[in-house]
Amino acid sequence: MSKNAKIAAGGVLVGLILWIWLPWWAVVLIVLGVPAAAYLTLDPSQRRRLRRVARKELDR
Repeated sequence: MSKNAKIAAGGVLVGLILWIWLPWWAVVLIVLGVPAAAYLTLDPSQRRRLRRVARKELDR
């Protein structure tokens, strides 16, 4: 199992645990808020690089 697959599996497990213990709206806020907060912590050059890589993966 690759490192990214382990991280994804852990994220799914944490999501399922949160789904059981928290109301649905709190889970939605966490699921959407954590990646948004991580993106906002990047500096502008890192954001450009991330967008460029994402476009290449989409074959644009």
